[in-house]
Amino acid sequence: MTNDMQRIETAKTAARRTGRAITVAAGAAGALLLWVVNDPWAGIDLTARQGDATQHIGPVVVAAAALVAGLAAWAFLALLERTVRRPARTFRIVALIVLVLSLAGPLGSGVGTSSRLVLLGMHLTVGAVLIIGLPGRRNYRGCR
Repeated sequence: MTNDMQRIETAKTAARRTGRAITVAAGAAGALLLWVVNDPWAGIDLTARQGDATQHIGPVVVAAAALVAGLAAWAFLALLERTVRRPARTFRIVALIVLVLSLAGPLGSGVGTSSRLVLLGMHLTVGAVLIIGLPGRRNYRGCR
């Protein structure tokens, strides 16, 4: 491999990492935006049950959960890229299944209809951003 080819590959890898980091951050930002619009501005008390107690869902919890989900999804996609033939397709299928399963959390633990709907919206926002954004665009031969 020539030096030019190595530089091109290094640039592509850096661009892919940057794009994925932005995607993970965008998922967290989308969830935080929903929190800001609904909790402080609209006055919806976002709470969830944990056993017998209830917990207020604050911005730190929202951002941390979204970032953990995003980084886990990124790691899973990286693993798929090394092990399967069609990693983007496999990632999207598995991620959709995980997203649907994760919706049981807000449905089962959200306190009140408003809280449940906002928490569902946060799950769907982060999930959609990660499912669409992490694999990136396809590289078609002949298209530039």
